[in-house]
Amino acid sequence: AVREEEEENSSRRRDDGSWKKIKEREGKDCRQAFTEQLAANTSRPKHLLVYINPYGGKRQGKRIYEQKVAPLFAEAGISTDVIVTEYANHARDHLRTEADVVCVGGDGMFSEIIHGLIWRTQIDGSVDPNCPDETLLPCSLRIGIIPAGSTDCICFATVGTNDPVTSALHIIVGDSQPMDVCSVHHNNTFLRYSVSLLGYGFYGDVLTDSERKRWMGPARYDFSGLKMFLTHHYYEGTVSYLPARGIIGTPRDTTRCRSGCVVCQHNGQLLSERSESDDEWRTIRGKFLAINAASMSCACPRSPKGLSPAAHLADGTTDLILVRKCSRFNFLRHLLRHTSKDDQFDMTFVEVHRVRRFRFTPRHCQSDSELELDLQESGKRQIFSQICRDHPACGCAPAYSSWNCDGEILTHTAIDVRAHCQLIKLFARGIEEQAVFEDLTNPCAI
Repeated sequence: AVREEEEENSSRRRDDGSWKKIKEREGKDCRQAFTEQLAANTSRPKHLLVYINPYGGKRQGKRIYEQKVAPLFAEAGISTDVIVTEYANHARDHLRTEADVVCVGGDGMFSEIIHGLIWRTQIDGSVDPNCPDETLLPCSLRIGIIPAGSTDCICFATVGTNDPVTSALHIIVGDSQPMDVCSVHHNNTFLRYSVSLLGYGFYGDVLTDSERKRWMGPARYDFSGLKMFLTHHYYEGTVSYLPARGIIGTPRDTTRCRSGCVVCQHNGQLLSERSESDDEWRTIRGKFLAINAASMSCACPRSPKGLSPAAHLADGTTDLILVRKCSRFNFLRHLLRHTSKDDQFDMTFVEVHRVRRFRFTPRHCQSDSELELDLQESGKRQIFSQICRDHPACGCAPAYSSWNCDGEILTHTAIDVRAHCQLIKLFARGIEEQAVFEDLTNPCAI
């Protein structure tokens, strides 16, 4: 019995050794096959300029890159120049244009990168960035995002997940996803570029109030959101917009922008061949709780469908969402729709337009004749509005809000916004999701 047990153990050891050799050989074969596939891929990067924000999110950017991303780049034979940023706008000011760029951080870090890249591209091409009527030149370099921020909305809306390894693999294989960018001007002065959300009213007030409470950390957004909801400010002004006509899709479609999106391909080509004189401007005046422009779905873990679920990444448009003055209860219904599967725009006080360009003028910036007429209509209330502007209990609305531009406060409220089709390219391929997982009218189709 002892002899039989020893022979059995010896046989098992031989089998284990043979199995290990087979696995090692298979591993080498897989690695060799992977290396050969990468070598044959001419679109993948050979060298990268990496910027790491050590302070963003939970201050884990450097650790995430060194432990999860750098080994993958080394295995793929990609050389890197790594720069750990030391102050705000360090990456924007330092950016060079001879290598593809990777940013390790949150949405703020990504915004720094695109501002530096787009600005230098225009200067090198003799395009004046301060002129709102100029057609901007597309950037030739690609930008990679390794998510390490608080929300990472840009990465979530373009890849579908906030996983740094997934983003690193998109970079390694050289995926490319074009993306629209909106330029924001005041008169003939450039203010900022926007890739996700421009928000006036509610979202502008939330950002302004939260900036005074940075000591609270990420919880400041929830606190400021509740505070602004309870104050329920509305703002008067004029919105003018240039509708995107003749394109495929509307903001209320059930289809979503996914990898290889046909809508982006068709609309991008169509709008690049049309001039702004092809359409007429439309004007809306009123009292608004919120004015939002979404250039992408703005989806995030808290809002899986986003502010505008049917917005597209690269179709040359932005979705202009106007939330008119309504009761606090109705506004709460609208906010809750961001977290549900219901139609967010199926409310009488909400309207949405797919536009190529829009302008906003707050009421206090209108002409003297219009202002005098408004004063006559509003009567005595305007006499006290300046005194009690900061005390909503009296019923007087504040004169103006602030614009929230991708998490940054703009210094002007009267702005001119223009969508530029496929201005930048990301190391991504869009959200990969089969149509069968969309909301189906016929469940048996599965």
